[in-house]
Amino acid sequence: MASATARHILVDTEAQCLELKSRIEAGEDFAAIAKQYSSCPSRNQGGDLGRFGPGQMVKEFDKVVFSAEPNTVQGPVRTQFGYHLLEVTSRTA
Repeated sequence: MASATARHILVDTEAQCLELKSRIEAGEDFAAIAKQYSSCPSRNQGGDLGRFGPGQMVKEFDKVVFSAEPNTVQGPVRTQFGYHLLEVTSRTA
């Protein structure tokens, strides 16, 4: 069964999501930004969500996690919870 590990940052606005993505792309640490800005409890682990399979996350999140190139920051991805930056850290088929 396919599975992935990923980390994310959850914020309220698309504008803030884009600003944080720019900072990460400019070299700032994803985990440090997650700890400071994410509204998800995973912020305490630098946004790390651990390992999960298809269908365990909301549809919009799942679609990106199981199709995006690993180790690249994706987003903003809008879900019912807000706006996410996602980074797939590993994936198995």
